[in-house]
Amino acid sequence: MRLRPNRTLPILLLSLSLVPLVALAQSDSPVSVIPSQAFRVGTPNGPALIPLESSQALGRPLPQIRRAIVLIHGLKRNVESAFRTGQGALSAAGAEGRETLVLTPQFLNEEDAVGRLFAANLLRWHGSSWDSGQPAVAPAPVSSFAILDTLVTSLCNRANFPNLTTIVLAGHSAGGQTIQRYAVTGRAQQIAAAAGIHLRFVVANPSSYLYFSDDRPIFTGEQFRSGPFSADNCPQFNRWKYGPLDPPPYVADGAASNWKAAEDAYAASDVIYLLGTSDNDPHHPELDKTCAGEAEGPMRFARGRAYFAYLHARHPSGWNQRLRFVPHVAHSAEEMFQSKCGLASLFDHGQCQDQDTVLASPPA
Repeated sequence: MRLRPNRTLPILLLSLSLVPLVALAQSDSPVSVIPSQAFRVGTPNGPALIPLESSQALGRPLPQIRRAIVLIHGLKRNVESAFRTGQGALSAAGAEGRETLVLTPQFLNEEDAVGRLFAANLLRWHGSSWDSGQPAVAPAPVSSFAILDTLVTSLCNRANFPNLTTIVLAGHSAGGQTIQRYAVTGRAQQIAAAAGIHLRFVVANPSSYLYFSDDRPIFTGEQFRSGPFSADNCPQFNRWKYGPLDPPPYVADGAASNWKAAEDAYAASDVIYLLGTSDNDPHHPELDKTCAGEAEGPMRFARGRAYFAYLHARHPSGWNQRLRFVPHVAHSAEEMFQSKCGLASLFDHGQCQDQDTVLASPPA
């Protein structure tokens, strides 16, 4: 059965409560740790599980919680590292941290479930395609973006979160890619708005971004401008996940029906791009080196600056996005989110200078 989540939202989080997976066996699978708890989602193929770490016991009223942060891990799917990063940010944020819930779901690859109990019920994806909203390969073709819809829906349940005012969806590296594309195509804005809850997206150091046209940055040294990209040597450059062509079912059933409206809404959304100024290694082992990735720039810091400039130029009005630099930080989720600018972005704690003008050259 093909899922059409924008019309009927058939994938429903039964409740944001943790299901114990105490019998999960450890094995030599690529991820060393799967959390001992998970949340259950209903699918047309029956119940399925997403492993999850939470800073609070769930399934009960949490009137003290005013902010919720959903933090998405990177390519290696190391949810424990992501959760420690979130907990460290909670501690550093002081009073704001005591009123904040941190959730870190784990999006598994298919090989991660091999040799584990409960494997039949664990949602998993092929080749980290969860970072672009593709459907899971088992036990049901659920989009990773639909999972984020269900998390936001459950957080908007006023019975359990009567005083929640803000939801922050954040991710670093592959998690940043997930959040950037979901911010364009997901349903969270409508879900949160209906509950009177503000939604923010924090996109940190992704390898690539979703472009809306054939333009890509043209670099002369560290200077850049946007211009049409020649597809002669890279015919896939504008296909999903780098551009709007041939999107997965979740996107095809929603944003792809009106890309202009989706882009306009995205430009007006509360989006913060966090870029480490030292994330500038063109040979980083986890950098997207496909021709479509390389078309966006030589390294992450350059790609992020160029994308912000590209999108801002297309939306001189109706613009609500911000660009922030984290000085002297390379590709580290912990250092990014626990920095002064990271805490300001996640919690509105402290101050961080926004890059109000689009820079065509790196900071001094």
